[in-house]
Amino acid sequence: MKQSMLIIDDEEIVLNACQKIFTAEGFDVVITPNPEQGLRLASDSVYDVILCDWKMPGFDGLDVIEELNRRTPESALVMISGYPTVGRATEAMKRGAMDYLSKPFTPEEISQVVKKAVQGKLNQEKHVLGRFEKIIKSLQFPIPSMEDKAPRTIAETVASTVGVGKANSPWLTVTVLGVLAGSYIGFGGLLATSITFDMSAIAGIGLTKFMAGSAFSLGLVLVVIAGAELFTGNNLMISSVLTREITFGNMLKRWGVVYLANFIGSLIIALLFYFSGLWKTGSEALGVAAVNIALKKVELGFNEALFRGIGCNWLVCLAVWMALAARQTVGKIFAIFFPIMGFVAIGFEHCVANMYFIPTGIFLKHWATTAAIGNISADSLTWINFLWRNLLPVTIGNVIGGGVFVGMSYWGAYLKSKPIDVKT
Repeated sequence: MKQSMLIIDDEEIVLNACQKIFTAEGFDVVITPNPEQGLRLASDSVYDVILCDWKMPGFDGLDVIEELNRRTPESALVMISGYPTVGRATEAMKRGAMDYLSKPFTPEEISQVVKKAVQGKLNQEKHVLGRFEKIIKSLQFPIPSMEDKAPRTIAETVASTVGVGKANSPWLTVTVLGVLAGSYIGFGGLLATSITFDMSAIAGIGLTKFMAGSAFSLGLVLVVIAGAELFTGNNLMISSVLTREITFGNMLKRWGVVYLANFIGSLIIALLFYFSGLWKTGSEALGVAAVNIALKKVELGFNEALFRGIGCNWLVCLAVWMALAARQTVGKIFAIFFPIMGFVAIGFEHCVANMYFIPTGIFLKHWATTAAIGNISADSLTWINFLWRNLLPVTIGNVIGGGVFVGMSYWGAYLKSKPIDVKT
């Protein structure tokens, strides 16, 4: 008996291409560009697979997915989108999608995703049936919580959906979102400096560092909730490489583009701060504080910067990891807040944050006088010192902290059963 498929997408080229692909694979395919008609068709007939676009005129595909899951829970739902983000992929899975694929895609990619979704639906049904039989046999045992396997679910989502979505996103999209992420982290750094520049004399160093970390968390909140591509968060893509979902070379290319885009975004905020004259706040005390922050960073030894980078991105990637587990926006914010506040308060180093902090100090050093900034000479604030004495070791440390201590650790804990075949 042939399997049936319903495809809902407002792009005619996608409809025709998918119809051709899956008709050749033996499916009975029904297509419609109208989400309303798609919901009616799903109510009137049972389809083994339903492909649904995310963005359609007048409709949010996530809402359509949720309604389809309610009307036809036996169907394997797959969301396709030309606007992939971590948040959207996660939300689609939570609302009932078995898998998620970004446009453009090849026939092999869409075919593989559909097969995986169908198998996942079968496994899910077997699991539900097995649980039902256990309940019938022994009613005294409570139904397990959905949160019991959350870490494993996150590991699978990061490796098979989030990392793959990032690797297959259009280059222009990745670049724009990378610039935005650098700007958002810059906003976090600017806010942290603005509220703490004159605080330590009154509240002490400890409370000042806590407040700086609390303010800086704004940066990652904007990245995750508003949607952007951050190099340090993308270090989690290593799990997709280890599960053979993407190639090592493709991951490095994406890292490179996002890294440069983050740099551009951070410089935009540094220049905005400089030309706005906001550094004159508090009789120019804010500018003095910005220069001192930059000086302390370029004066770190290589090993100090390296290990501070490791600690930083261990916590940053944990913040991203936990945000994927949260169902509501407020939960994501709390998941982000504590690790980010922690790494700043501790004194760890973040390469993208330093793309804002140190250039800001360099821009301001020509204004600052030795008397204004204390006994430390601003001569060490140079682009060469920034790149080689801070950015290089911190970046290496960030990759180790996020890629090894989070991405590889959870791959080892939950996904290692898949054989490794790292391609270049």
